[in-house]
Amino acid sequence: MDEAFSVFIEEFGEHTHRQEVPTSTLERYKGKLPDKLLQYWMEHGWCGYGDGIFWTVNPQEYEGVIASLIAGTPLENKDKYHIIARGAFGDLYLLGEKTGFSVKILAHISRYRGSNYELTATDMDREVQSFFLSKEKASVDFDDMFESAKKKLGVLKHDEMYGFVPALTFGGPCELSHLEKVKTMEHLMLLSQICPLTPYSFSDI
Repeated sequence: MDEAFSVFIEEFGEHTHRQEVPTSTLERYKGKLPDKLLQYWMEHGWCGYGDGIFWTVNPQEYEGVIASLIAGTPLENKDKYHIIARGAFGDLYLLGEKTGFSVKILAHISRYRGSNYELTATDMDREVQSFFLSKEKASVDFDDMFESAKKKLGVLKHDEMYGFVPALTFGGPCELSHLEKVKTMEHLMLLSQICPLTPYSFSDI
C-alpha cells in the first residue's frame, strides 16, 4: 500500500465492504484511466469506507446515471467522464480521461463543480494519489448528518445511499426526518430527471 492510500485509510478506516475487480474490467479501462487507479483497484477492490460514508465504485455500472446527469450541461461534450467514487448522500467524483478528477457532482442538490484543464499521463497518477490523500470524512458528510442517519436508518449496503424524500430539489426539507435509505442507482436517476445540474459560480465549466 502506498503512502497516499495509507493516509486515506487512516482517515476513513479499513473497508466494511469489498468487491473484487475482475481482470476484464482492468483490461477495459487500461489506457483510459490512470495506471495508479487500476493498481488501487487490484490491491483494494471497490469498497465502502467509514461505515459507508465513502465508496469506490465500478464506473461501468454508473454509465447510464452519469450520462443522464450531465446531459444538456457543458460537461456533456467536454471529456469522457467515469465515476470513481461516491459519498453516502449523492456526491459523485468523476475522473475525465483528459482532465483527471475535474468534476464533482452533488446530485442531491443538483449542482456541480468542474475544472477546465488537461493532464499528462504522469500527472494523472499523481492526481489519483492526491485525490485519496486529500479526502476527509467531513468533506463527504452532508450537513453533519451521517452519524445520525446511520443511527436512525442503519449502515448502508453497497447499493444504497441516504436520500431525502421528497428530494431537496423538489422543495423537501433538509431534515433527518426526511432521510431514507434508498437504492443508489434508482435514486440518482430520479434526481437526474427532477432538476438539471447547474454549476457553482466558481466552477470553470
